[in-house]
Amino acid sequence: MASKNVKTVILCGGIGYRLKEETDFKPKPMIEVGGKPILWHIMKIYSHFGFRDFVIALGYKGNLIKDYFVNKKFYDGDFVIHTYRDKIKHYPNDSKDNFRITFVDTGLESLTGERLRRVKKYIDSDNFMVTYGDGLADINISALLKFHKGQKTTGTVSGVYPILKYGGIYKNNRGIAIKFEKKAKIKHLINGGFMVFNKKVFDLIEENSMIEDVFDKLIKNKQMSIYEHRGFFHSMDTYQDMKDLNQMWEENPAWKLWG
Repeated sequence: MASKNVKTVILCGGIGYRLKEETDFKPKPMIEVGGKPILWHIMKIYSHFGFRDFVIALGYKGNLIKDYFVNKKFYDGDFVIHTYRDKIKHYPNDSKDNFRITFVDTGLESLTGERLRRVKKYIDSDNFMVTYGDGLADINISALLKFHKGQKTTGTVSGVYPILKYGGIYKNNRGIAIKFEKKAKIKHLINGGFMVFNKKVFDLIEENSMIEDVFDKLIKNKQMSIYEHRGFFHSMDTYQDMKDLNQMWEENPAWKLWG
């Protein structure tokens, strides 16, 4: 099967407790950056590299995600409605996205590993990709998939260097401060959320588990690879993150790889 037919599972079922200002009314992946849900931004990253086949694992307020994509043509373009004739005419626009989306209800309170288990029947290729519905990066998805295939491991996780929220201070050996970085990066790799798995991983994911719970099993068997991404990465965990990403969208949206 051609690489471009590799499906991407996006885990969109969590509540997002640290963003209660927004998630009381909508699921976290529907929080807007530049007037579009962050979920849309994630999908645009993948589709830029030709990966347009998505499986959305739904949970909390999942119907709002369905409603958005079903009615997207109304949100994105101009149209005229004839109420008496019950007819709608859409005017041409340049905002059409080429997505193929499978929506799967994976339970209101399911953990991420369980959500992945519940979409198994929709995965029809040896390899598939997985990400969360709240992280953006200027990552090369084609290179990530190629790296995974070359490693021949069951799983590949993108390793990123996150920015410290409180900045970083450097000192010399006499305890004198010599440098302050407002946007210092942690020098330790974390899971950036852009992952690739062979379908054999389904044999390892236990019921009612987190997707991260399978990492130890893969590492123990030397079946986990790390694709190091030194470029931009930013997750949306807090209200301040949402404000920062919206400001970046106006000034310099590093993750906007598409035209």
